[in-house]
Amino acid sequence: MKDLVQSVELGVAQRSGVEKKRPTILLRSELSRVGLAEFLSTYVMMALGLGSVAQVVTGQGVYGQYLSINLGFGLAVAMGVQVGGNVSGAHMNGAVSFTMCVFGRLPWKKLPLYIFVQLFGSFLAAATIYAIYYEAIYDYCGGNLTVTGERATAGIFATYPAPYLSLIGGFVDQVFGTAMLLLCLMALSDQKNKPGTRGTEPIVVGLLVVLIGISLGSNSGYAINPTRDIAPRVFTAIAGWGSDVFRSGNGWWWVPLVATPIGGVLGAGVYKVFVEMQHPRFSAQDFETSEDESLPLKKE
Repeated sequence: MKDLVQSVELGVAQRSGVEKKRPTILLRSELSRVGLAEFLSTYVMMALGLGSVAQVVTGQGVYGQYLSINLGFGLAVAMGVQVGGNVSGAHMNGAVSFTMCVFGRLPWKKLPLYIFVQLFGSFLAAATIYAIYYEAIYDYCGGNLTVTGERATAGIFATYPAPYLSLIGGFVDQVFGTAMLLLCLMALSDQKNKPGTRGTEPIVVGLLVVLIGISLGSNSGYAINPTRDIAPRVFTAIAGWGSDVFRSGNGWWWVPLVATPIGGVLGAGVYKVFVEMQHPRFSAQDFETSEDESLPLKKE
């Protein structure tokens, strides 16, 4: 590959009078660096998040409860941001990437790359957790892979609505949940307001996801992320759960796919109109922060 240049940098570290050479592999293409970072961030987030769900479900309450999933996914998001935040922005979420494009914080030409690596990372993470918990899943369900019922296991990997939830109610649920996510992310990255302290972004974003799970999770599992939901759903269809993963919940599968980008744009738009556009112009702070107004949502 032309964009892969293997080189050895002579990084000299003067420690006890000894020179140390640090070998590095440089990717000349920015898209390659961004794609790899976004893929790894998404994989880490999804593997740890789905693992927390698998442990709770197959452990039948012995190894955690619903709060364990909230904490598990929140901390998984924090680790994902830590892995790739300064390279790709660690969106790990197609709704976030789409919203950043709408508001000019990510070039549209990069959106296909972000979506592809997010899908691939989520799919691979689902396959990994399936392999790790394979015996536990089959012991729990007796070898009968189902989407609904007392021993359903498809919910380990993708989200499904509660029995009482209509498609309209679920659509509103996903729009609102994702709107809250993007509204708060915009606030956390607004350097003219009260942004997260530099270096604490992963933890703060993780806590935001925990909060959304605690407050908005019971209706449909708070997917708030189209790539997080559809890729593992496709995996389960292939791995043995079959087409029921698309039929269940009155054809629920498309709701997280469509509602979340809409919610993301609405939430970010509300913050922009109500807060960001109301900042005083030409203040002293403008000159200090004009180069860095949307951390950690972009790395342009």
